[in-house]
Amino acid sequence: MTAEPKSPAPAPRQRYAVGFSGGSGIAYGMRLVEVLLQLGHEVHLVATGGALRVLKHEAGAAVDLARPDLAGLFAPELRSSLRVHDLAAVEAAPASGSAGIAAVILCPCSMGTLARVAHGFSSNLVERAADVALKEGRQLLVVPRETPLSVLHLQNMLKLAQAGAIVLPAMPGFYHRPQTVQDLIDFVVGKILDRLRIDHAIVRRWQTPAPNASPWHEGEEP
Repeated sequence: MTAEPKSPAPAPRQRYAVGFSGGSGIAYGMRLVEVLLQLGHEVHLVATGGALRVLKHEAGAAVDLARPDLAGLFAPELRSSLRVHDLAAVEAAPASGSAGIAAVILCPCSMGTLARVAHGFSSNLVERAADVALKEGRQLLVVPRETPLSVLHLQNMLKLAQAGAIVLPAMPGFYHRPQTVQDLIDFVVGKILDRLRIDHAIVRRWQTPAPNASPWHEGEEP
């Protein structure tokens, strides 16, 4: 895991639900959870079976598919604010509209999960948490990472956006001149945090370029 980000200012503690589904890009979800915990928020985490396999094969995480320990993916000092739920635990807090969940983030969001959420089909806790966010008028962010996109994919994304969700594809930019893969991951995670209105310092902010000056707030070249 990377170094702890510097928090610009203490923020009120919030409760967020994060769902890992089986799409590629699990590094985005892991970094998101890490940063939310580092910033002092409570995170309710649940992963689909496909996500567990992606963790094992894409991220190289030592995940026991029969008895996964998602808390073990994060630093011990962060785990006190992390709640991990079984995929079938539809009685868990993220499934309830009265649990005080500020927002639900599906990151990464597979096309299968996206399609089921778009059509109100809740077969597990990840999909139920998203469904609850929509019905309660709370923020739902879905972070798909797929290409190319079929007409069905696009139609499902449109349906979700029309229902009030934020569709935030994992499309890292390059204007910040990334030097590492971590820079690209943080770019996307920073976009998620921005939409959640969470102040952070994991990416540098662009400002209007001045002659012979850097466009970054720190006044440094990236």
